[in-house]
Amino acid sequence: MLKAIADVLRSIGGAIATVVTLPFRAVARLFSGASSSARGRH
Repeated sequence: MLKAIADVLRSIGGAIATVVTLPFRAVARLFSGASSSARGRH
């Protein structure tokens, strides 16, 4: 029983972590692309 609850919490935590980190990853990609294009090299 406790193992099942732990598995559910772990899956929920993973989903939340993915949703939370997605915007930061997109922003980081935007900033890295903008900075590389501003320098004129990839």
